[in-house]
Amino acid sequence: MSRLIKRRHFLQASLAATTSIGISAIRGSAFNSEEYVEAIVIGSGFGGAVASLRLGQAKIETIVLERGRRWPITDAGDTFATFEKPDGRTTWLSPTTLFFDQSPIDIYTGVLDVKVGNGITAYRGAGVGGSSLVYSAVTYQPNRELFYKAFPRSINYEELDKVYYPRVRSILNPAPIPDDILQTDYYLASRIFMEQGAKAGLKVRKQSMAVNWDIVRQEITGQKVPSAINGVLIYGANSGAKNSLDKNYLKMAEATGHVEIRSLHVVTRIEELNNGRFRIVCNQINEQGMIVGQKSLICRYLFLAAGSIGTTELLLRAKVNGTLRRLNKYVGQFWGTNGDALSAVINKYPTNPSQGGPATSVIEHFDNPIAPVIIEQTPLPNLQNGVIASLGQAIAKPEGYFTYNASTQSADLFWPTNSPNNQKNSQALQYTYQLLDKANDTTVAGPPDSNGTTHPLGGAVMEKVCNTYGQVYGYRNLLIVDGSMIPGSAGANPSLTIAALAERCMDKFLLHRIR
Repeated sequence: MSRLIKRRHFLQASLAATTSIGISAIRGSAFNSEEYVEAIVIGSGFGGAVASLRLGQAKIETIVLERGRRWPITDAGDTFATFEKPDGRTTWLSPTTLFFDQSPIDIYTGVLDVKVGNGITAYRGAGVGGSSLVYSAVTYQPNRELFYKAFPRSINYEELDKVYYPRVRSILNPAPIPDDILQTDYYLASRIFMEQGAKAGLKVRKQSMAVNWDIVRQEITGQKVPSAINGVLIYGANSGAKNSLDKNYLKMAEATGHVEIRSLHVVTRIEELNNGRFRIVCNQINEQGMIVGQKSLICRYLFLAAGSIGTTELLLRAKVNGTLRRLNKYVGQFWGTNGDALSAVINKYPTNPSQGGPATSVIEHFDNPIAPVIIEQTPLPNLQNGVIASLGQAIAKPEGYFTYNASTQSADLFWPTNSPNNQKNSQALQYTYQLLDKANDTTVAGPPDSNGTTHPLGGAVMEKVCNTYGQVYGYRNLLIVDGSMIPGSAGANPSLTIAALAERCMDKFLLHRIR
């Protein structure tokens, strides 16, 4: 696989620019003035976007603090950088790009960030809209059996199925790829992948995608800059084909008139005050990551939605520094990768492997005798023609953990790559690929590469750090609404489940909040 996809891991030291903006030396008492607001949401990804909209609709004055910048789609189609011409827009405060060949770039508040851990590299988005800017737009609802392999029985799957999953879909507006688009040359790899899965006797289907397929048609006819059809999605879609959160949930939240989104605000400190309110200290930065101001805000209700890595780090820092004294010992524990593993299959004929996105189709091998797995075909740049790349996912146990590093004032991540469960998942994926090879005369390029994840989950999980409605134990008005509360795996691509759980959390909060 390494010969096909030239992905190298950064050393943590090469990302010093990321942490240089992170911690403010100023304590809350040093501010001459403080801003008061009823609610604060930290982060604008799937959990934060849901929380923001529901708070706004409830007429609760809310400020959303987002570390990244806004990424409005331009008529010129040049909002994001591309694989062919990478620049600082690709990467969050790094001197080089993250994927494939590490090209030198200017340090900038780019759209993709990385957390280099011990045994794992975790990727996440940065910007208004969070990881929806860089994800593959897969809107996947796990079935009941898969769901309960990852989640506690205290969550009612039928309620999610009837109420919350449909509610999220009504806003994200996902749809499978239309046949007229699938039949174009751009989606040759997708068609071959589906044909090969069916020939192997496996269940294959189109994915539900948060994609505007009319815009993809405009890409095909030359009316929009090629993005989806060229597989350029990891750094954002210049055509605007992706239904990212800035176009729906967050836009609707701002339209209520009760929600203000402040981009380029990096939260450094959370502190409980004597009156039960929370003080949030943050650095305002420019697009080069330099601090241009420091702010202190006080709120009654605080919602953590900075993602698995961001939320966990904020809580660990507060626990170690004693600013949230009632946090328990489970903060930083029960982290996982969602079972992510990259693979590639070599064919004896052309496949157009770098074109046609996002991940339009999926093989579901739930009766795999080793462990249930799904495999999604995905376009990636710089692949040899004849290759089909895919992302496998399985039920990862929450075996990872964070510790707080006082010298860097950040969280260090640890993942047991070769644990028995991870080995089992790798064997299960290999078993499915062997079925594909046998039926199609193809060759798997190598063992699944599970050294990286685009779906980091856990670190502040439900029934350990918070209840299943996100309320942090010991803090009535402190809620977690993002992937950090999911114990290591969501059974499939987690974005839809994160949003559905956030909707469930917000219903409970708004019903029982203290007025």
